[in-house]
Amino acid sequence: MNANRFLGITVMPEYIQTETAEGVLDRLAAAGVNAVTTSPYLMEEATEAEGSREPPADAGAGGVRLLDRPLWGKRELFVRTAPSFAPDPRLYRGLRYQPSPASELTRREGRVIHEFIRGAQARHMKVYLQVQAAIPPGYRVQFGGPSEEDRARLPDGRIPPRRLANNGSLASPEIRRYTEALLRDLLRVYPDVDGLRVDWPEYPPYFLDDVFLDFSPHAEAAAKRMGYDSAAMRRAAGALYRKLHGGLTNADLEAWTDPDGGRHNLLRALADEPSLAAWLRFKADLVANLLAGFRQAMNEAGGGTKELLPNAFPPPLTIASGMDFARIAQHVSGASVKLYTMHWPMMLRFWGDALREANPAVDPGRLVRALVRWFDLADDAGFPRLEDYTYPGPETAHPVGAAAQARKIRQAQREASGRLPVYVLAHGYGPLADFRARLDVAWRSSGGRMWINRYAYLNDAKLDAVREVTR
Repeated sequence: MNANRFLGITVMPEYIQTETAEGVLDRLAAAGVNAVTTSPYLMEEATEAEGSREPPADAGAGGVRLLDRPLWGKRELFVRTAPSFAPDPRLYRGLRYQPSPASELTRREGRVIHEFIRGAQARHMKVYLQVQAAIPPGYRVQFGGPSEEDRARLPDGRIPPRRLANNGSLASPEIRRYTEALLRDLLRVYPDVDGLRVDWPEYPPYFLDDVFLDFSPHAEAAAKRMGYDSAAMRRAAGALYRKLHGGLTNADLEAWTDPDGGRHNLLRALADEPSLAAWLRFKADLVANLLAGFRQAMNEAGGGTKELLPNAFPPPLTIASGMDFARIAQHVSGASVKLYTMHWPMMLRFWGDALREANPAVDPGRLVRALVRWFDLADDAGFPRLEDYTYPGPETAHPVGAAAQARKIRQAQREASGRLPVYVLAHGYGPLADFRARLDVAWRSSGGRMWINRYAYLNDAKLDAVREVTR
């Protein structure tokens, strides 16, 4: 067996509550798992009016998604949460964002996170806690968000009308200070964990508008401090935005379906407009600076030996999100590249719908072929129609290629250049045979260094597949 073998699974607290820490950990140990992640919150059922859907609806597109492991006897339900600990108010004094207060649920069941940590360590598993990088209060992805003044903005100053990731501006001092305080608080309450994982420490490009962030006042101020020409970047990004929203032609699309994949046109565009390249570098600097602040906060809290592991989109979406694996290497202990393959057709559809609506004269077939090439999600030509790309149901195989998945991991590894470990973050959602095939790609591509998100989508048959593929 590979001495460096790493197999981790993310287990959200609701399963520790409903299946018990010992029950969950026994199943994971039998599957060969040697690392676990959970989050610092607790969950209980709620009405539709009071709660949020579990599993998340992903901007409405993921409404078909169901849990593989029922919660309180249900595969979909509405829930509310509370922190698993009592925050230290001194750490957040004077900040715009404040942690959610401890509740009766906290007092009644908060012990289960400690039990899970102790039980995992007794089984020689590494233990991590995961929080959101830029969505106060940060305990869980679909709860919380930034205030108006801390939202990321488009080149024309607008806030995107539709978001899936409710991230704030990565340049917002208030968001950064809050998350840094949260990391300090977690190390105070859970000093025995091996590290902290942060999700979405970038600009998640689910929608086309997301690509054109961030031109908020906070980002403008950061650009000035870093020596960037924010006015030139705004003009260049704004011109590209307008081109894609009303100026796109069939000739433009042909470049992306040429055998060179559009490389010549892309390099020519960057040569003609260097402010576009500067804007992309600036986003990468924002991400690196955010993670540098997290690392410093952990060090100051006595967590200098604790790992900091960001989750990241896969290439080529990292160019748009701002995640540069080489640039963050000095601040983090590794990075987990998401192969959330159920999201890729959804994202292609989101982008395609926006482009088609803004450019009704373009040929729909050319548009979808160009997007398939740009997203690099298929090993063949992909589906012929934009309408064919939807969020896959629980029993639908994900329309992605094995070679495309492996290529994304190689690209991330090549960019990291050995400066940091690159983990693959596979997803458990989908039918068993498809999950097993994707798992095999992820495991082989990672060199035996993989996370799986998340226990909710791993029924017993899938856990058997995990054991068999990774043995």
